[in-house]
Amino acid sequence: MPTTPPSLRPGDQVAIVCTARKVSREELLPAIGILESWGLQVVLGESVTAAHHQFGGDDALRARDFQRQLDDPAIRAILVARGGYGTPRIIDLIDFSRFSQDPKWVAGFSDITTLNCHLLRLGHESIHGVMPFIFAQEGGGDAVESLRRALFGEPISYAVPTHPLNRPGTADGELVGGNLSLLQTLSGTPSDVSTAGRLLFLEDIEEYLYSVDRMMVHLDRAGKLRDLAGLIVGHFTNPQDNAIPFGQTCYEIIDTYARKYQFPVAYGFPVGHEPANLALICGRRARLVVGEMGTTLDYV
Repeated sequence: MPTTPPSLRPGDQVAIVCTARKVSREELLPAIGILESWGLQVVLGESVTAAHHQFGGDDALRARDFQRQLDDPAIRAILVARGGYGTPRIIDLIDFSRFSQDPKWVAGFSDITTLNCHLLRLGHESIHGVMPFIFAQEGGGDAVESLRRALFGEPISYAVPTHPLNRPGTADGELVGGNLSLLQTLSGTPSDVSTAGRLLFLEDIEEYLYSVDRMMVHLDRAGKLRDLAGLIVGHFTNPQDNAIPFGQTCYEIIDTYARKYQFPVAYGFPVGHEPANLALICGRRARLVVGEMGTTLDYV
């Protein structure tokens, strides 16, 4: 079983860093206020004020900053400021040996799927959840609250309306997944994770429909779907199409491959690049129940 980092307590220090796209301190002020209202002390890494093209500093700086927060025993959680692109460029520069002796929460989504998967590969839970850059976005209050509950170890249970493409059933398994394009990018690397017997969740943004199909073909051919316990399909935001239409929606594309197998499937789960982005604990065992009246997800 993956190890669970200690829950946060009031007074704990949490760090905000950039492992991908750059961000300014001013853009993080709303998130800093929210975190402080939870009783936390916020430490801003040097990558927050750095810039190298679109990145929060060059690769060496971003890796050094993340390493510093990993190794500092006073830092009890690391929140990645925003996604974009850049985390796969530095993941092999990070030494997780000290972290493995004293695990702490790492949270983020999108490009941070890299960290979620790498940490699970090393045997540690992490949080796929909303990032400080968008804490204050309109309609995102439930997402921020779900992150707080995950960080502080409070009970979490989700109920989601039914969807026409759902396949009913019940499944138990550890949660794994995140951004579809990142999962494909990590395939065959030291950050790749097994999906066998697990609950896989997927989301993405602004991908061409044919690309979604291509990535699902890849996951299927790589055996990532064959032995799933269950599949959770989140937001596929703002999909793109060619001049000659692909002919299927993102959900219909995914259904093409999911229907080859017998595991339960829940569509329309509130996770991904929209304000409704509920925190999921990667590596935590959960029970997925897909019924006629809707879907529930509870940790077990």
